[in-house]
Order: sequence, then C-alpha cells, then structure tokens
Amino acid sequence: MSETEAVVEKEENVDSPVTETPSEVEVEVKTEAEVKTEVQPEVKTEGKEKWGIAHIYSSYNNTIIHITDLTGAETVSISSGGHHVNAARYESSPFAAMKAAKAVVDAAKTKGFTGLHIKVRAVGGVGSRVPGPGAQAAIRALARGGFKIGRIDDVTPIPHDTTRRKGGKRGRRV
Repeated sequence: MSETEAVVEKEENVDSPVTETPSEVEVEVKTEAEVKTEVQPEVKTEGKEKWGIAHIYSSYNNTIIHITDLTGAETVSISSGGHHVNAARYESSPFAAMKAAKAVVDAAKTKGFTGLHIKVRAVGGVGSRVPGPGAQAAIRALARGGFKIGRIDDVTPIPHDTTRRKGGKRGRRV
C-alpha cells in the first residue's frame, strides 16, 4: 500500500472535524516523484567510448603487452614480463604477464580508454606457432581491468612457403 492510499484511508476512518487538504496529499506525491527523479541521475551514463588495440606477443621467453590507438600508430602503453620479475626464467610466466597487464591497464585507464581489441601473436615463422604461457593470463588481466573486450584475433605470422629451419638436412642430433 502506498503512502497516498494510507493517507486516504486515514481520512475515511477519522470522523474528526480536522481533515487534510488535498494540497498536502499532492505535496507527498510530488516528493515521491522527486525521490524517483533523484535516483535516475545517480546511474552513471557513459560518455563516448574510446577503443584501443592490445598487442600481446607471447613466446616461451617473454610476454610483451603493447596498447595502441585504433590506427596502431600511437603507443599508449607498453610493458613486458621481464620488467616485473627478477629472474629470467620467470619472464614468460603467467604471473609476470598479469603484472605487465596491470601496469598497462593503469596507464590506459588514465588516458581514457574504455575498450580494447586484442591481437595475440606467437613467434611464428620457423618458430613456435603456439602462444606462450603468458597470453591467457594477460587477456584475463585486461578483462579484469575493466575494459570492454571487442575482438580477440590471432595474428601469428604463418609463412606460405618458409625459409629453412635451422638444424641442417639431418636435423638436430641430441
């Protein structure tokens, strides 16, 4: 039961000579409407979205995260796993990739970016065509950073006809 209905019932049940005027009831209705309109501006309406591209290069030796504008011409932020860990063997680890992504997220947020398209790249060519262990962790860290994720593309360079792989005719002999 709303407040206005409760006021109307009180008016019907009370037989006293003092009765509420309709103007008082209207004031209560207006205050309810004002409360409803106050709630609406509290909801954040986002302005213009600003999109960028996150280039993630992930090998078995390192993970590099590079955020650019949509054209790819201007660098917004760049970081690698090697900046955030001390030992060389941890450069490609998921932990280092998460730390690098966090550093890049903070820099991109301050510059007003709201969404990212992600391009994942492995070594490619005659090297590995599978991204390293830090790629998944970097993507997850970017998503947790509050960015909208657009498309996720694999841009690993794959040769149509390749140059010879190192090792010679009979391959690597162990």
